[in-house]
Amino acid sequence: MGGVGGSSRPAYSRTMADRFNPLTQLTLDQLRERSSAKWRRYDPDVLPLWVAEIDVPLAPAIEEALLRAVRDGDTGYPGDTPYVEAFSSFASDMWGWTVAHDDVRPVSSVIAGYVDAVLEVTDAGGHFVVTPPVYPPFYSYLQQVDRQVLEAPLDADLRLDMAALETAFETATAGNRRAAFLLCNPHNPGGVVHTRAELEAVAALASRYGVTVVADEIHAPIVYDEATFVPYLSVDPTGMALHAASKAWNLAGIPAALHVFGTAATAVRDSYKAGAHHWPTLFGVIAQTAAYRDSREWLDDLLVGLDANRRLVADLVAEQLPGARFHMPSSTYLTWIDCRDLGLGDDPAEAFLERGRVALNSGPTFGTGGAGHARLNIGTSPAILEEAVRRMAATVA
Repeated sequence: MGGVGGSSRPAYSRTMADRFNPLTQLTLDQLRERSSAKWRRYDPDVLPLWVAEIDVPLAPAIEEALLRAVRDGDTGYPGDTPYVEAFSSFASDMWGWTVAHDDVRPVSSVIAGYVDAVLEVTDAGGHFVVTPPVYPPFYSYLQQVDRQVLEAPLDADLRLDMAALETAFETATAGNRRAAFLLCNPHNPGGVVHTRAELEAVAALASRYGVTVVADEIHAPIVYDEATFVPYLSVDPTGMALHAASKAWNLAGIPAALHVFGTAATAVRDSYKAGAHHWPTLFGVIAQTAAYRDSREWLDDLLVGLDANRRLVADLVAEQLPGARFHMPSSTYLTWIDCRDLGLGDDPAEAFLERGRVALNSGPTFGTGGAGHARLNIGTSPAILEEAVRRMAATVA
């Protein structure tokens, strides 16, 4: 696995009027029939814009692949060849990144993959570094298996702070301890896409201090035209990365993921593959193979819809919540709102839920820098977003 890295993907040039928008195909009543956590955790009068699930029907190729498996009774153990080949082709076409089959291991989920990866390169009681505000499960799962977190907070623009990162790396490796850096690339919740220069700086620091970088790249397919996704392993062949189609094609309910090893990470690759790690579900493999191989145009349509949604929410927040700051994301459908000037305390999501009946993610759960913030999922219809922001504005009126 090598290659140049960086996006070779053509820009999605057609306007929304010319395209199918997956985000406008389901009514609110239809969505409320769903049994997923997004739609069942809260009372029916709540608009749920929290967990990373999008309000779309399945891409047709994925639907057909799953129906065919059910019709054929194809419910046995999963293999890996079509799945890895489909991802490798997607990575090559979209990002100019060559991924060799031997450097990939299917795993049960991205979370399970990065937990196992960090365990492989650290010792009990050792440290892993995160860059908050960041995806809350970066903290919880690894702390439950006797690893200690060190924070290197992002800067005011939600970009990597290299000085903070160096301090954390130095602390984590003191006494010749093994340490890891759990990199969110692209970043959740800010939607920042790390540049090649930033990733090269991370790689240089990691090399200097002997830190292994484990990159969670689950949101890599969801990057807007002004940004370029750079696979971390195209910069640093000593690291590891986790990929999955679950966010971009809404497949969280049938999990699968791919653990990719850098070309210079052969020792950890061989050690990892010798262990008894959980494989993905067969339906997850079938669905994600169809996503990477046969559902790229559907993804392009989704990106156009999400692009329109992020601009819509930016305008709505500016008009109706002028005291808030909406961080325009360059990737993902998870957006970050600074509510510190709205007088809603450290956890504005609590106020939006109680007074406005809109469910967002609580900012403080994202670590340092999360207080006074909330995460809003724009992966829904424009009509729902308009109603949600109207309710949020009424909360502070």
